[in-house]
Amino acid sequence: MIEWIYYLAAGVVAGLMAGLLGIGGGFIIVPVLLFLLPKSGVPADILMHACIGTSLATICITSISSFRSHHKRGSVDWQYFKLLVPGIVVGALLSGVVADFLASDVLAYIFGAGAMVMALQIWFSKQPEAAVEKSGAMTIFAVASGIGCGSGLVGIGGGSLVVPYLHYLGERITRCVGTASACGLPIALAGTASYVVMGWNASMPEFSLGYIHLPAFLGIIVASSLTAPLGVRLAHWLPAQQLKKVFAVFLLLVGIRIIINHLG
Repeated sequence: MIEWIYYLAAGVVAGLMAGLLGIGGGFIIVPVLLFLLPKSGVPADILMHACIGTSLATICITSISSFRSHHKRGSVDWQYFKLLVPGIVVGALLSGVVADFLASDVLAYIFGAGAMVMALQIWFSKQPEAAVEKSGAMTIFAVASGIGCGSGLVGIGGGSLVVPYLHYLGERITRCVGTASACGLPIALAGTASYVVMGWNASMPEFSLGYIHLPAFLGIIVASSLTAPLGVRLAHWLPAQQLKKVFAVFLLLVGIRIIINHLG
């Protein structure tokens, strides 16, 4: 019962933050799972694998509502979506394979560095200049593969990587956000499948599917799906921009703390 309460509480926080700030839950869920999963019996040598895999599994569910909302508003560029998805899926599938070869500490360094980069992106809110020349299909495939693999290695839906790349390709920012939201679903699905397969024989606790711990997955998605709409409502009367700055500082500190905790 205590375990379920922990995971429901994590889902409440992730849902509120996602709705309030428009930030994917992966950078919230993974640090929380780093604290909670050892209490559920996840061994230290595969702790980060379980955190990332479980985070990706929750994004499979939470990204659907965001994707549908953007689709209804007509803010998804399906042409770019079709160009990005093949590379994104290949990269996300590779992420579980790569992660399986890496030690948990190495994955922690990667996540910590990703959290710090994300913090800086949120703080400065800058997008790259649009490219002068159009990118070819192979270049887009290669970059999309990198985005899929990078997202799968830190347990996020990839919006923080897809949005600036689409802006670089010349897409309007509203369409960048909508299309990135749509891309989050194939990233999460392919990444989750990879972590399930690669962790099939791992020493995970009872009620796990590969590297995905099902009680954590269920508790988080139930609570986050209920609190995300509340976060959206709060965004209309709370100072979201100032809160984003606070979250950026928090995320920077989390990234630094995770790296320091896994040194030596």
